[in-house]
Amino acid sequence: MRFLLSSIVFIILFSSCKTTKNMMDANAIASETSAKKVAKKHFDAHFDKKSIDAKLKVNFNNGKTNQSLTVNLLIEKDKVIYIKGTKFITVFKAKITPNSVSYYSPLAKNYFEGDFSLIEEFLGVEINFEQLQNLFLGQALQNVKKEKQQLEIVNNKYVLSPEVQPALFDIFFTINPSHFKLEEQKIVYIDKNLLLDIQYFGYHIIEKTIFPGEIKIGTKTEKSFTNIYLIYKSVVFGETLDTSFEIPNGYKRIEF
Repeated sequence: MRFLLSSIVFIILFSSCKTTKNMMDANAIASETSAKKVAKKHFDAHFDKKSIDAKLKVNFNNGKTNQSLTVNLLIEKDKVIYIKGTKFITVFKAKITPNSVSYYSPLAKNYFEGDFSLIEEFLGVEINFEQLQNLFLGQALQNVKKEKQQLEIVNNKYVLSPEVQPALFDIFFTINPSHFKLEEQKIVYIDKNLLLDIQYFGYHIIEKTIFPGEIKIGTKTEKSFTNIYLIYKSVVFGETLDTSFEIPNGYKRIEF
């Protein structure tokens, strides 16, 4: 009986380890296939947990400001993104929902309440809630299943791009064949001479979920640049989150 129980436990553990290991195959080859199949596999690899409680190290550099912060990131999927930045003291707090952005800085004594113009000013590009959430999760900013894609294989990676690019920009998604999460997503705004480049490094398996380890966000124009590096230091899924948010009295409103 003891031998039988030990055998069952061994089989369960071995099967679990094998399944986890197979989630990321470092030796995977980007073999010939269709754009539709790659798009589906990327879509199927979407993040399916209810919440994220993460701590990150973030470096921001735009040539004028070069600052490192510790950031607490809380995401209640499809509902709320809560961000708190600290450097010995609280530098800022932000609460983002699908319809609004709220922000305040105890350091600068200012605040913002309104639409996504604050996030767009910070990143230099237009973005909505779903796209911002996907950025943190290693998913494409656009739904690659909604429109027909064309496929290239470059350096053993799949590169998807719409067969008909949007009128205002060109967009490209580089997908890793080992787990079908993003390696990079690049948007080129031709009229604005603006490049948004988001790169993902070092995916990890956390609670049987493939999750980014590091993200580099870069925007570049003829006259300016912004680089943001995000390194996940700890990640927990499924926790009940406290995203309560109240802007203190007496702060000056940020206007655009």
